[in-house]
Amino acid sequence: MRRVKWGLLVTGGYANVALAANAASRTTEFVAVSAGGAEESRQFAQQHGIARDHATFEALLEDDEVEAVFVALHPVDHVEWTVRALEAGKHVLCEKPIGLSTEDVELVFDTARKAGRHVVEGVMFRHHPQTRLAQKLVREGRIGDLMYVYAACTAAVPPDYFRRERSLGGGAMLDLGVFALSAVRAFAGEPTRVYAEEVRRSPESADHNFTASLRLPGGVLGQFVVGQDVARGDFLHVVGTKGRVVVHQPWFGGAEPVELDLQGPVPLLESQKEYFPVDPEGAYRLEETFPISRIQFDEISTALAEGTEPPFGRDEAVAQARAVAALLESAAAARPVDLA
Repeated sequence: MRRVKWGLLVTGGYANVALAANAASRTTEFVAVSAGGAEESRQFAQQHGIARDHATFEALLEDDEVEAVFVALHPVDHVEWTVRALEAGKHVLCEKPIGLSTEDVELVFDTARKAGRHVVEGVMFRHHPQTRLAQKLVREGRIGDLMYVYAACTAAVPPDYFRRERSLGGGAMLDLGVFALSAVRAFAGEPTRVYAEEVRRSPESADHNFTASLRLPGGVLGQFVVGQDVARGDFLHVVGTKGRVVVHQPWFGGAEPVELDLQGPVPLLESQKEYFPVDPEGAYRLEETFPISRIQFDEISTALAEGTEPPFGRDEAVAQARAVAALLESAAAARPVDLA
């Protein structure tokens, strides 16, 4: 299978990880970059061995060799440059969040439909085999009836990190909360009511700690905590009437097996644990740093090369945006918000 040729629009730090993870990819080739200025683009291209650098984003979108564009910009710029890339005839993978409102996300996908191109929001853990393995265990009824999903994604990020800045579309919810919310939705569906609390350094700053409770179909409850000023802590537990599925490194991937913890009789409080290897066929070297990025690009590039629909398209992105908007509204008003 041929490799899809990608261009990169970059101001965000994740682009370095994506390039390193895909250096030996059989599906993905980065052929051009623009970092928003002539010197910045030249240095970036030399550092990462990219063949062509463009002084402006517009020039990269005019590059005929580029088939698809990875938009790794500040969140506030995602919609503009995703739309412009689609209108230039490129497919797009846009780092999360793809837009800062539901209306913006709908605009992006309306543009993709008119242009006859594909766009995917970059919530990379959804592509990882450990996420799909956990979903399979739940779907097979191994934990009984689903009751509860809870998750955390916390880190002490640098003070000058751009995803802290409200003016750039930052904050804990739009940075780390995207992962946790997407996980709750992946296992339990779309929330019908949400309640959230946030902590800000000042009324003008972005939220830096955020927690949410969600009511989901069938009486299932969800809960997550995310934070930019918290000791590192990533976990995902999916709890049922008979046991729970535990993913120890849910957001950025790893080699640890997915754990199935089956509860014994209540008086004994015993449990029986089973461990399932994430990648038994060895398709990925899961001990590598961020193999999850290569998995994401492999899936999207393969779909583009074969002319099929990439996973996680319009319905997923719009539903996620609606839930994010409800959570932000709830935190700002300090009250529950119902989703019709």
